[in-house]
Amino acid sequence: MDNQLKALIESANKVILGKQQQIKLALCCILAKGHLLIEDVPGVGKTTLSHTLAKLLGLNYQRIQFTSDILPADIIGASIFNVHNSEFTFHPGPIFNQMILADEINRATPKAQSALLEAMEEHQVTAEGKTYPLPQPFFVIATQNPSHQIGTFPLPESQLDRFLMRIELGYPTKKSERELLAGGKRFALIEELPTQVNAEQLAGMQQQVSDIYVSSAVLDYLQGLISYTRESTDFHCGLSPRAGLALLAAAKAWAYIEGRQAVLPDDVQIVLPAVAGHRLRSGSSDSNSIVAPLLEQVAVS
Repeated sequence: MDNQLKALIESANKVILGKQQQIKLALCCILAKGHLLIEDVPGVGKTTLSHTLAKLLGLNYQRIQFTSDILPADIIGASIFNVHNSEFTFHPGPIFNQMILADEINRATPKAQSALLEAMEEHQVTAEGKTYPLPQPFFVIATQNPSHQIGTFPLPESQLDRFLMRIELGYPTKKSERELLAGGKRFALIEELPTQVNAEQLAGMQQQVSDIYVSSAVLDYLQGLISYTRESTDFHCGLSPRAGLALLAAAKAWAYIEGRQAVLPDDVQIVLPAVAGHRLRSGSSDSNSIVAPLLEQVAVS
């Protein structure tokens, strides 16, 4: 593993206790130039994780609290009439930052959620007929409350498909929780964290990820997984071409984190639940259970 990445993960582990796998998956998502959805019950560290990553990566960070009455203009920005020059001037909204935390995204209405679609896909926003580019790099980390909780609106498939990965943090282990209770609030530790990677170095890492070698055999395996989701009756609909590209990018990023220059089938299998779990609809809501038939039925080439 690259020394910078190792130091970054170790620093994050000091704040988010006992969740190294989830931290690595979140970092994997960013290295693959994707957006991350974190779904879990309130109070397990979703917001803390996003703030920690922004601090360690040296990115401009903005939290947007999604509520039932939030409007697209509250996210994108709005044009306001300037009496001095008698014309409308566009005032950028909070989305014009390098890392956005869309906190409790499914508490907002579909109309407000849709304000993120263009930004997440094209890294730009359109307001009143004019297009504005977003800062680079640009990432969205969204947190989502479980759908059975009061006051939530389910994310449509088109929105879910914009997220490269979905992960869950879960409750801490007894050991981690004891350390958490003994050490006090972790959020205060974030300000003490040193920036481990700047934006230029992050772009370099992302380029190295894109250059990771993928053999024909691994591509055959990956394509077999995608084809199975489209042909099997286990799922209501199969993985889209965007999902296939996301799975490939995530597997490359995981291989990079593990210090390898080529993707192995194991890399695909590790990231598969996080990449495919929120895109496939079946009788289960657990990502590992959803992709279990894939791993059982599709043989490694």
